[in-house]
Amino acid sequence: MLENLSPKEVFVFFEEISHIPRGSYNEEAIRDYLIAFANDRGLECHKDNAGNVIIIKEATSGYENREPIIIQGHMDMVCEIDQGINKDMTKEGLDLEVVDGYVTAKGTTLGGDDGIAVAYGLAILDSNEVKHPRLEVIFTVSEEVGMDGARGLDTSYITGRKMINIDSEEEGVLTVGCAGGGRISVNLSVKREECEYDHILISVSGLLGGHSGSDINLGRASSYSLLVRIYKTIYEKMDMRFVGFKTGSLINVISNSAVAELAVSDVSECKKVIEKLSHEIKEEYQESDSNITIKVQEKESDVMPLTEEDTIKVSTILASMPQGVTRMSEDFEGAVETSINWGVCEIDNDELVMKGLVRSQVDDRTYELLNRVSWIAKGNGAKAEIDSNYPAWQFNKESELSNKMCSIYKEMFDKEEKIEVIHAGLECGFFVDKIKGLDAVSMGPDILDIHTTNERLDIESVNRTWNFLLRVLEEA
Repeated sequence: MLENLSPKEVFVFFEEISHIPRGSYNEEAIRDYLIAFANDRGLECHKDNAGNVIIIKEATSGYENREPIIIQGHMDMVCEIDQGINKDMTKEGLDLEVVDGYVTAKGTTLGGDDGIAVAYGLAILDSNEVKHPRLEVIFTVSEEVGMDGARGLDTSYITGRKMINIDSEEEGVLTVGCAGGGRISVNLSVKREECEYDHILISVSGLLGGHSGSDINLGRASSYSLLVRIYKTIYEKMDMRFVGFKTGSLINVISNSAVAELAVSDVSECKKVIEKLSHEIKEEYQESDSNITIKVQEKESDVMPLTEEDTIKVSTILASMPQGVTRMSEDFEGAVETSINWGVCEIDNDELVMKGLVRSQVDDRTYELLNRVSWIAKGNGAKAEIDSNYPAWQFNKESELSNKMCSIYKEMFDKEEKIEVIHAGLECGFFVDKIKGLDAVSMGPDILDIHTTNERLDIESVNRTWNFLLRVLEEA
C-alpha cells in the first residue's frame, strides 16, 4: 500500500513492521524480525538482557575516522482501539490507509510513535548508498510503559558519543532536554453494604485524550476530571454511593472515556443535574473536545454499593488529587515544568485502584509531587507505592551535535531549526545517565495525535526529515 510513497525505502519498512503486533510487553515478534533483518545482511547484532536490539554497521569508505553515531528509537507502540472495531492488537497487525497526505490506521493507533524511528533505522542499515560513520542503531523495548529497555540497556556494545534519538513528533524542532518522571499507584480496600437507592449508569465518551506529556497543556478534557466533577455535583444535591467506575486504560494517556455506576437517592433529580452539567461541560470544552457525550440511564443491578464511609473516602481521594499541569517552566516560555496524569482509575471488585504518572523538568519537583500525592492517599487510609522513576534530561548548552544539525537545517531549508525541551519523557535521559560524555538530540517528522486512534503521519514531512537525517550522517 505504501510502496508508492516517498521515501520508498522508509515506507516499505514502515508497512512491514505495521503488520507485526508490537504493543508494549508484546515485542517478541518485532524483536525477532529485527534480528533476522540483521542476520540476513551480515550485520553485527546483539540482544541484551532487557530485550533491546543493537545493530551495528561499520563506516562507509572514507568515513572510517569519523566519530560513531548512535541512532535510537523504541520498537513498542501504544495500542488504542475505537469502540466497535473488531481487532486483537496483541495478535493482529494494523490496517493502514493514506488519507489527505497522511498515513493512518483504521480504528486504531498507528504506531508512528515510534515505528518511524524503526523504519528510518532499517532503511539506513539496508542501504549501500547512504554515507555514514560507524552506526550503532539501538531499538529499545517497553518505552511506552516505563522506559524499561533504556533503563536496562547494556552499553558495552556502544562506542559512540553522539546520539540521534528519533522519537519527537514535530519537524523542524530539535529537542535537547526532557522531563523526568515517576509512577505512583494508589490502592484502597473498600466495603459494600445493602442500600435501597436506585442505580444509574453514567458514561462519558468522545474525548480526544492524547499524550499525557506533550498534550497535557492543550486544555483537553480528562475523563478522570470529568467523573470527579460529575459525582461532586450529584453529591451536593443528594445522597450518593459509589457502586463502581472505570476511567482510562493506559497510564501515559489522558483518559478519554469513563463509565460509572452510582446508587442515588433521587434518580429523577439526578438525571436533571447531569443533563444541566453536560451542557456546561460541552460548552466549556467545545474548542478542544467538541464530541464529548455524557449519557445517564437507570440500571438494574444486584451489586451492592460502597458503604457511606468508604464512599466518602473514595470521594475525598479523587477530589483531592491534582490532575494536569501543576507548574510552568521558568526557563522556557510556554513550556510545562511539572504535571500529573491519572491514566487509570477504577473500582475493581472491592478495591479502588489509581495509577498516575508525574513528569517534571526538575527531578526534585517530581519527588515533591509524588510525595504530596502519597500523603493524600495515606491520609485517607489508602496505600501508595512509587515506582519506575526515570531521570530528566538536562539541556546541554555546549552541544556540538545540536549546533551542527541546526547549521545543516538552515542550509537545507533556509530557516532556523527550533531548539526546545519537552514535557514528555524521552529515553535520552537514561542514555545520557549511562554513557559518559554523550551528546544527544531528539528529532522526528510531524506525527499528529499520537497515542490516539486519530494518530497520523505526515508523508511529506517524513521525506524532508529523511533527507535531513542523511545529510546529518554525512556531515556531523
